[in-house]
Formats: sequence, structure tokens, C-alpha cells
Amino acid sequence: MDKQPTMIERLSQKVEEILENYNRLKSENEVLRQEIVTLKAQKELKDKEIERLAEENSMKDMEIEEVVNKIESMLG
Repeated sequence: MDKQPTMIERLSQKVEEILENYNRLKSENEVLRQEIVTLKAQKELKDKEIERLAEENSMKDMEIEEVVNKIESMLG
């Protein structure tokens, strides 16, 4: 004959399941936290590169403007 689990045994099993879920979610959370840190660092590098390229583009625009001004002054 099958023995039915006692209330304490069922409660103990549920507590074990909750602890397993908690530990699994805790691990997933840590992985996601590390991923966020990595993505933030990558974003910061990209933002700096975009800023550098924007400044470089601005300098090129000024150089082009200087060349155009020189050509205009030569042509009269």
C-alpha cells in the first residue's frame, strides 16, 4: 500500500523547491548583472568613439570651409 506523505514531508518538499528556485534565480540574476556591467562598459566606449568621430567630423568641416574660403578669395 502507498504511504501518503505527511504534511511535514510535503511542506519540506515545497520549501526545498522554493530554495532551488531561489538559488537558480539568484544565479540568473548575477549573470544578468554581469552582462549589464559589460554592456554599460561597451556603451561608454562606443559613446567616446562617437564623440571623437563627431569632433573629427567637425574639424574636417572647418578644413573644408577654409579651403572653400581660400578658393573664393582667389577667384575674387
